[in-house]
Amino acid sequence: MEELKRKEEALLALIGTMERAAVAYSGGVDSTLLAAAAAKALGRNAVAVTVRSPTLPAWEQSDADRFAEEIGIRHVILPLSELDDPKFSQNDGDRCYYCKKFRFAALASWAEAEGFPWLLEGSNCDDDTDYRPGMRALAEMKGVRSPLMEAGFTKEDVRALSRAWGLPSWSKPAAACLASRITYGTPITERALAQVEEAEAYLRSLCPAGCQLRVRHHGAIARIEVEREYLPRLAAPEVAQAIHERLTAMGFSYVTVDLAGYRMGSLNDLL
Repeated sequence: MEELKRKEEALLALIGTMERAAVAYSGGVDSTLLAAAAAKALGRNAVAVTVRSPTLPAWEQSDADRFAEEIGIRHVILPLSELDDPKFSQNDGDRCYYCKKFRFAALASWAEAEGFPWLLEGSNCDDDTDYRPGMRALAEMKGVRSPLMEAGFTKEDVRALSRAWGLPSWSKPAAACLASRITYGTPITERALAQVEEAEAYLRSLCPAGCQLRVRHHGAIARIEVEREYLPRLAAPEVAQAIHERLTAMGFSYVTVDLAGYRMGSLNDLL
């Protein structure tokens, strides 16, 4: 606890030196803690900015709205579609790089126009352990900082401090944008993103709250990943038939369940 307290103090002190800052805010665990820290350190001189795009599920957008209100930070919605960038839509191995460049260029432009010299984003120290080309994009941009990483926060630290502060996001499962479900090489379209969102919403209705699951979009194939303990639930004949019928009605030709279960960033194995 002493180590977490030290990191908490370092985080608030770091943000407090910035005078005015905008937080890139998705409503996830990391960005919610960062927004709360900015509100504590800067008060009215902090703002949370959520990019509202086809890559963000509706339930994430709803969480962002609700959490920001509970935190008490001013919340701004910035409509944007990464699909307007053909480099992103073509969906090669640098998809996340193009997404970050496009998204944060728009956020930085908004922040500058509104008089916020700093744009804060919620990466933590554990984000260095996976394939994340988006981190490269952030490093290339001026005025963008990652206070959680600078203060030494791991994901475990983020959840622990979020719980200590009473944030509603502290136990929220890890999430990623809908584009991360679409296999590299398959063009990203609004239809594909909508298929993934609708399919995951249906599957969540069949599993307990908080269960980690993904629908990986391989063109005509929907590959379902779910925590291993729930594999038997989805494979039960009647449930499996209902899933098949529902997802094929959404436009998939084949529906499979991955026997390896849920794995964060599993599509990166193809790179």
